[in-house]
Amino acid sequence: MEPSYLVFDLETVGFPLDHFDDVQKEYLLRGTSTEEERDKKINEFGLSPMTGFISCIGMQMMTRVGDEWHSKQVAYSLDPSMSNDDKFLQTSLPTGATWYCGSERVMLESFWKLLAHHRSITLISFNGRNFDAPWLMLRSAVHGIRPSRNLMDGTKFNYSGHIDLIDRLTFFQGAASGATRKFNFDFYAKSFGIASPKSAGVDGSKVGDLFEHGQHAAIAEYCLRDVASTWDLFRAWEAVLRF
Repeated sequence: MEPSYLVFDLETVGFPLDHFDDVQKEYLLRGTSTEEERDKKINEFGLSPMTGFISCIGMQMMTRVGDEWHSKQVAYSLDPSMSNDDKFLQTSLPTGATWYCGSERVMLESFWKLLAHHRSITLISFNGRNFDAPWLMLRSAVHGIRPSRNLMDGTKFNYSGHIDLIDRLTFFQGAASGATRKFNFDFYAKSFGIASPKSAGVDGSKVGDLFEHGQHAAIAEYCLRDVASTWDLFRAWEAVLRF
């Protein structure tokens, strides 16, 4: 049977400052006057697809058979030792999830092939419309890859084929305070009684250091914990707030 949902999440890392030429460096660090301000700017490189790269794409495909859901977890990881000419290296993580390693270009090409193969699949994310989706689109563009699906189609308040839980849990308001205030994923998960993916001691702030030390499996496992908890949050939302 065809999977109904694809839960996805990215882990990203900023390029080192030396990746950029002198003009770019001046632009990126403009307005900084202290080492603290400079370091803050550099630490934010991983937030933009123009100054960072994707280290992992975590996915969980959900297929319903009768009354039961069946899941398949897959992670694509960037291995900096592999070139664009190298094929994806398939293995398994200690958790049993399927794990592919390759270049960023190969990761992105494989992701778009997956979406092209499952054209009717609905995407599920947390803050995916503001972060993961534009990251995938823009990093693909940098590599000259045409996405097989426009993940930014529609408008801020009306889009199809994608359920972004932060939009649903804030009723598309996303206020800074009040009943529709935005919270981070960890806060929502705990509020709904879901185990936080950060409980194993890894969070997004540590991904850069893990990548630098070649801990690609640890990043993939953390990313997949994120997607598993995102699915649990989706099920909690769906049970009581999906109309």
